[in-house]
Amino acid sequence: MALVAAVQDGKVVESASQASLTNSTKTTGQDMDKDTFLQLLVAQMKYQDPMEPTSNTEYIAQYAQFSQVEAITSMAASMDLSRASSLVGQQVYMRTTGSDGETDYVEGKVDYVVYENGKPYLSINESLYSLDDLDTVVDTEYKSAYETAQSFVSALSKLPSVANITISGEGSAIDALTESYEAMDDYTKGFVSADNVSKYKQYAAKLTELRAAALTED
Repeated sequence: MALVAAVQDGKVVESASQASLTNSTKTTGQDMDKDTFLQLLVAQMKYQDPMEPTSNTEYIAQYAQFSQVEAITSMAASMDLSRASSLVGQQVYMRTTGSDGETDYVEGKVDYVVYENGKPYLSINESLYSLDDLDTVVDTEYKSAYETAQSFVSALSKLPSVANITISGEGSAIDALTESYEAMDDYTKGFVSADNVSKYKQYAAKLTELRAAALTED
């Protein structure tokens, strides 16, 4: 898995994907496999005290204990692979830490999963991320409803006080809020707090009042 980093102002700048892969590689390198255990076992046998050699029973017990740990590790790896596969097509947020120590989040849909050295990597926006960096799995309907509601509330917060609105100044913005709110289904409206709904209705009522007064004057 090749890593290509950009250079800015003479310094290497890691992307979020590269940081995720680098951290995953470090973790993988710390794992102890069967070959490592056997090497340690041979070294133990080679340098043991010939006057008080380790019994065969103890060697068998050590190997049995390691085999149990290895079996548990293998089971955990299989569960990770299964979990990663189930994420294909899902909208997720990945939490990564760059070389500067800053935490960042990458959001996108999991297109496919790559298995390398027994570890799963998620492909998001054509970049690979370690499953270890998975932060949140988001339902697309929830995400759409939440973002629509947040956009509505954000636009509402930019309006001046109800007493200071004018038809020419804020009329079109309030009309846009009305159109947005009426287009929401009940699920989406549930993401808008009662206070904000009340606040919006006050603006809408005030605008209706101003327009009625303008027609009367004409």
